[in-house]
Amino acid sequence: MNAPAPPLLYQHLADDVASMIASGTLRPGDKLPSLREMRTRRQVSLSTVTEAFRVLEDRGLIEARPQSGFYVRRRPPLPLPAQSTPSSEPALVSVNALLWRYMQISREVSPTFGSAVPAPELFPTGQLQKLLGDITRRQSHLISDYGRTAGLDSLRRQIARRALGWGGRWSADDIIVTNGCIEALSLCLRAVTQAGDVVAIESPTYFGLLQLLETHGVKALEIPTHPVTGISLEALELATRHGQVKACILTPNFSNPLGSLMPENRKRELVELLARRNVPLIEDDIYGEFYFGRERPLPAKAFDTTGNVLYCASFTKIISPGLRVGWVCGGRYQAKLEVLKYINSFTTPALMQQTIAQFLESGFDRHIRRLRRACADQVEQTMEGVARWLPSGAKLNPPQGGYVLWVELPEGVDSVRLMEDAYGQGISVAPGALFSAREGFNSCVRLSCGSPWTPEQALAMRRLGELVSQQLAGERPLRARA
Repeated sequence: MNAPAPPLLYQHLADDVASMIASGTLRPGDKLPSLREMRTRRQVSLSTVTEAFRVLEDRGLIEARPQSGFYVRRRPPLPLPAQSTPSSEPALVSVNALLWRYMQISREVSPTFGSAVPAPELFPTGQLQKLLGDITRRQSHLISDYGRTAGLDSLRRQIARRALGWGGRWSADDIIVTNGCIEALSLCLRAVTQAGDVVAIESPTYFGLLQLLETHGVKALEIPTHPVTGISLEALELATRHGQVKACILTPNFSNPLGSLMPENRKRELVELLARRNVPLIEDDIYGEFYFGRERPLPAKAFDTTGNVLYCASFTKIISPGLRVGWVCGGRYQAKLEVLKYINSFTTPALMQQTIAQFLESGFDRHIRRLRRACADQVEQTMEGVARWLPSGAKLNPPQGGYVLWVELPEGVDSVRLMEDAYGQGISVAPGALFSAREGFNSCVRLSCGSPWTPEQALAMRRLGELVSQQLAGERPLRARA
């Protein structure tokens, strides 16, 4: 009888690392030696180490983090939230009362899981401060000159040059600089809709977009959306079949609040579908740079051959919220957008534009790599906290980018009440009702992972779990705030 074949070298290595994890020698969150370090220690080939690490990833024991290495997984996987099932009827939007209450709470409490913005220490404030000073001294005319409505050539050239790396085949003349992404989205809505029109959106979707729809007097048609792959193209095809939908606003890359990432073949299908139906696509790609993998995902705009996609982005999340610089590439609506920009705000402050342009030229690449690493770590640590402290039955989607988590809590939890109870404990969360025109998603919350994970954040997560458990048990929490 033949003896069984001995295990391959990579299996030996994978088993050894797995044993170290099981025994506690390697603990959750520990960083593993690099591939080259492991090759040297074990005197094996690099391909052997690579294959062993792949096996460990497949077993769910380790994970790769961008530009950082391999780590022992911190958390057991949680089940995914279900695809949304919104009403098939369009609705006028009214989110103001709940939104203002949420914003009041987010301003007043810390630590916070509420505001979806990176922590101040993650922005290159010192570098920007120096650039602002240098520009003010050397280019003082930028203070006393309005500048062109479309924006400074220096910034628009930088944007066009960088877009080449991820599917953007645009010149500087194809770009209009705006006061943040909200102005870009607002201009696009004005360009392609009028009051009373129906606009298709993801469900759930960003509450700022809902507020924008409310301001413009258009109706929201929520389309079923999967937490991993994004909007249902099948449902969107049905919704656009009879000409009722006049525009579509989506975030294909790391949507807020779901964190979904639409596969590239689906992006192509999306663009082709809406072009056939003559339905303009307004694409919000504000989170496109927050990818955790090796390459930036392509925007839907990369597949646009007819000018039907109006592409919006911003530097507020990745460089500076305070400078308020965004931009839009409007396709066949470009000329109309420039007129609307002139009417709306005339121009974006040239001093802020030039500061961004010079930072993009030198300093941005190193900064964005550091920001991505920080956000990936913070998302991972927050997911670990959810798995550890929230009651059994919680569901979430591990995102491939961005810095927000969509958590579906056990049935029976009222997320608006949870927001108020958490406020009593000095914690802020965003209730699910904020992210729907019809105040759905009552058992869901969005958690921001924009701040570094600290003992205070961990304690806040534990308290949040206690509040959820108290709701499920029918108890009322004691308010800790004065």
